[in-house]
Amino acid sequence: MRSVALSVILAAAAASASASEEQQPKPAFKATEVSAPFVEQFTDDWTERWTPSEATKKTPVGGETFSYVGAWSVEEPETPLIAGDKGLVAKSKAAHHAISAPFDAPIDFKAKPLVVQYEVKYQKGGNCGGGYIKLLEDGFQTSGKEFSDNTPWVVMFGPDLTCPGTKLHFIFRHKSPVTGEFEEKHLTVPPKPSFEKRTNLYTLVINPDNTYDVLFNGESQRNGSLLEDFTPAVNPAKEIDDPEDSKPEDWVDAKKIADPEAVKPEDWDEDEPYEIVDEDAVKPEGWLDDEPDTIPDPDAEKPEEWDDEEDGDWIAPTVRNPKCDEAPGCGEWKAPFKANPKYKGKWYAPMIDNPAYIGEWSPRQIPNPNFFEDLSPVQHLSKIGGVGIELWTMTEDILFDNIYVGHSLDDAKVLAASTYDIKKPFEDAQAAKEEAELEAEDADIPAFKEDPVAFVRGKVFTFIDAAKVDPVGAFKAQPETGAALVGAVLTFFGMLGALFGMVGSTQKPVTKSSKKTDAPTPDDKKKSDSAPVAPAGGDKKDDSTVKKRK
Repeated sequence: MRSVALSVILAAAAASASASEEQQPKPAFKATEVSAPFVEQFTDDWTERWTPSEATKKTPVGGETFSYVGAWSVEEPETPLIAGDKGLVAKSKAAHHAISAPFDAPIDFKAKPLVVQYEVKYQKGGNCGGGYIKLLEDGFQTSGKEFSDNTPWVVMFGPDLTCPGTKLHFIFRHKSPVTGEFEEKHLTVPPKPSFEKRTNLYTLVINPDNTYDVLFNGESQRNGSLLEDFTPAVNPAKEIDDPEDSKPEDWVDAKKIADPEAVKPEDWDEDEPYEIVDEDAVKPEGWLDDEPDTIPDPDAEKPEEWDDEEDGDWIAPTVRNPKCDEAPGCGEWKAPFKANPKYKGKWYAPMIDNPAYIGEWSPRQIPNPNFFEDLSPVQHLSKIGGVGIELWTMTEDILFDNIYVGHSLDDAKVLAASTYDIKKPFEDAQAAKEEAELEAEDADIPAFKEDPVAFVRGKVFTFIDAAKVDPVGAFKAQPETGAALVGAVLTFFGMLGALFGMVGSTQKPVTKSSKKTDAPTPDDKKKSDSAPVAPAGGDKKDDSTVKKRK
């Protein structure tokens, strides 16, 4: 835990920043003057460009069919930072979402760079939710309402919250000039930044020379070549395994074998035990041979409602013999076990090099009938006709804003300067304020050495209060407290399960009220005589409490 002085400083700084923020009005939204093939800031006329999908989607596993029922809305963020600034929000939780917008003219990036940039904010935090966009193949525009996972796309880019984990997608679809089939090429090592609940800026640059750059909040995270950094590779292997070749039956690929000439030594005794009694051990001085491990509880009293005639002789429950805690041990002393020096275990022949070993078998190589060599994949990517957002998410209220698709990284930066760069300082200040508040709360919690109970109580209550607002954020901020609390809850329920199991296995004792009922049958009497009865009252009673029946 940080010092109280640091907490006070942070709290004062946050309060000052908050007061300054309240005195200054929020900047007003102003549509950008940046010109590009496609710029979207979700102004009032957004419905003229965007069309929600009315298609259905069939899952690859199981073949279940779903409709894109996820609702879309253009609205201000839950915490507005620029007055009048709105974004496209995926509103529904645990639903399939799909919406798309066509370009005025298809974009060809064979001679100019392709620059894609937009903002995403997980307003409710992350819990299995996509935030990526698809740049759709030219020609889809005539069927916006039918936009689905089957709609051809050229590039897919953006954040994805897996369960658990995060990554930044960059995938492109490349067409084989031999087979005419498309294959998805995934960035082999995608960036894995922390998205949190802030506005984040995602930028992708694809150059005509087949190089790329993936940026997160304006900083490059991964860059390289389309020909080297993607799986599967753009260009297939020249040769492939012959599918008709098979390993010969007499092929020997075992490198080692048991030595056929090895013989178990005559003195090897497989029957010797792993441990034996330590004959040299001596009973510790002060061992209490005549003291039992447990004794009747001297503080136990027979319950007032106990009826000796009905319930039998009452016997006090047993407790640990206190004399045994003061002595090395109680009861009959037995020598401990020790490792048997003669133990060898089962004998096995040693392994030697196999003289018949031929080597690892692999099928012969044949020319790949689908081989091709495309040294300029960018030149063969399809034109882009629009942008679509198609995703399934367990997280609601994912906000998309300020989409740029064009050819100028400088223009994309100008757009970011009037949007993302304005929001970032406010969100940084808000994060600092929340951290200061957390530090201030911690300042009221005593040190563990000073008051362990108050320390644990304070940490638990702080975690619970934070979890009510943001469970994921609470675990990230206080992982130790969260893990300990979950462990305690699981232990508690485990104890409850064990307790109910014990109760379920113990027959209910006969009560006085049973005297007024019908007389028991011989079978009932027999069952009652054989059943143990638990005494009433006393926390010191344990499982050893057994009632002696007449």
